[in-house]
Amino acid sequence: MVYSSFGGSLFLIAVGAILRFAINTDLDWIELHTTGDILMGTGAAILLLTFLLTMWGGRPPYEPPPPPPPPR
Repeated sequence: MVYSSFGGSLFLIAVGAILRFAINTDLDWIELHTTGDILMGTGAAILLLTFLLTMWGGRPPYEPPPPPPPPR
């Protein structure tokens, strides 16, 4: 799951950068520059959280419970 977050966040950053810097069209129903800023910010936040979760190591490995004590 962490690896898909890397790709997803980079995709959001790339799409946001395209909307912010490469498209110079004015649409009445959406602000493309603001939408690009929001997508880049969201992608950067997800990327930062993914790095932090990767550094912390995620969940600890599964350890089965100890066997029950022998009967007396």
